[in-house]
Amino acid sequence: MTVLIAGCGDLGTEVGLRFAALGHTVVGLRRNAAVLPAAIQGQSVDLSAHKPVVPADTEIVIVAIAAGNRDPVAYRAAYVDGVRNLLDAFDEVHVMPRRVLLVSSTAVYNVTDESWVDEQTPANPKPGTDAILVEAEQLLHARIPHAVIFRLSGIYGPGRERLITQVRAGRATLSASARHTNRIHRDDAAAAIVHLMLREEEPAPLYLGVDSAPVRSNEVLVFLAEELGLPAPAAEPTPGPKPRPAGEPPATRESRRGGDKRLRNRLLLDTGFTFSYPTYREGYRAVLAGGGIRHP
Repeated sequence: MTVLIAGCGDLGTEVGLRFAALGHTVVGLRRNAAVLPAAIQGQSVDLSAHKPVVPADTEIVIVAIAAGNRDPVAYRAAYVDGVRNLLDAFDEVHVMPRRVLLVSSTAVYNVTDESWVDEQTPANPKPGTDAILVEAEQLLHARIPHAVIFRLSGIYGPGRERLITQVRAGRATLSASARHTNRIHRDDAAAAIVHLMLREEEPAPLYLGVDSAPVRSNEVLVFLAEELGLPAPAAEPTPGPKPRPAGEPPATRESRRGGDKRLRNRLLLDTGFTFSYPTYREGYRAVLAGGGIRHP
């Protein structure tokens, strides 16, 4: 059985290595496949412009594409065109994988009122990149109805240390209106993907990939400062009112990118999945201790 990883960046490579360690043949698609570990058979291809060569014995497909930047044009090329070219390649060789999973994002929930979100919550993406993600999800489900959408929250882990860097450098500040944040360690995200694809029971069409601790951002910053032996970040200054052009509405809480929501992982837990890092505390402690490997 071959596992095809379409998009072998950091997460896709970690997923591929886990499948390879279980004895599966893994083929990884990437613009420059020469950088992939030896355990993954690389194929250099730009999915936004070309169709890949699909092994005839492919049974599991993981789509972990990443756009080069947040420009909507780049997102459409990566996610919509990339998914379409991948699906067309399967059609051409008359291969229908047994399991297919697309890595998406919880950013498709434009929720701003601190409410709880789960798989039953309708996606309501903002126009632009978030709406393009939903379009890619719909394209996949239209052509492979049994495919799984795995919407991940903020991924952190080896090489994804933005908050740690900010706290160390003294650039982090505590917000008077700190919103809830949701996250998942890269290794848990990869382990969950392998778990969902290999379990005997048919997976649901949608899962949220998030740990068990939605938390306000200030709490994470204070925790990191304590772990690093540093003073707690200072409170950000309260900005005064800024003049705005005539006719422009005032900025609101709802306009902030990322919203303010709390994500539930109950459906993922109900499959029997166990988190190695159930909250940000265990996960960031592992990162600070140097746990994990940053893949290319």
